[in-house]
Amino acid sequence: MLLFAGLGNPEPRYASNRHNFGWRAVEAIHRRHRFGPWRRRFHGLTADGELAGQKLILLLPLTYMNESGRAVAEASHFFKIPLADVTVFHDELDLLPGKVRVKLGGGNAGHNGLHSITATCGNDYSRVRLGIGHPGDKDFVQHYVLSDFGKHDREWVEAVCEAVAEAAEFLAIGRPEEFQNRVHLKLVGTGLFEPAEPDKPAA
Repeated sequence: MLLFAGLGNPEPRYASNRHNFGWRAVEAIHRRHRFGPWRRRFHGLTADGELAGQKLILLLPLTYMNESGRAVAEASHFFKIPLADVTVFHDELDLLPGKVRVKLGGGNAGHNGLHSITATCGNDYSRVRLGIGHPGDKDFVQHYVLSDFGKHDREWVEAVCEAVAEAAEFLAIGRPEEFQNRVHLKLVGTGLFEPAEPDKPAA
């Protein structure tokens, strides 16, 4: 069994924030692959389903970003899912808007959700990094990530979520490089922007 967790803050007023990009991507997976209904448990919302023949739990923590690890730990412990089979979807300041990269382990780059998961569960989980760009000054970061995407962003944000959902089966079968390639090709095909050539997932 696998666990896909989408990070964000739970209240409706945060739904369109840049910090909720991971949450939105997991919601897109839920819609596209017709997972079961959301259930409130493990300090979050979960939905059961299958992807590429793999049993999968989707998780949206309701703990607020800085305590995301509580929900991930409870769900993974209950289902006995090893950390190697946990994938976390999150917003990434260090990638340009529209870039998508997969990474196993590594630093948390100041992301409070990742910091909480690493502190609670360990560090050796996969991350799907969804680029939102950087405001240019570290003093502006908190305001930036807790602000909504602009009107001009909405089309590409939706395109990224749909591309991630469409290619998610490759994450489920342990082919992250193929996942990145499929997302890249899908986004280039939209004509919304020209992402750089995809590189290999970071080890």
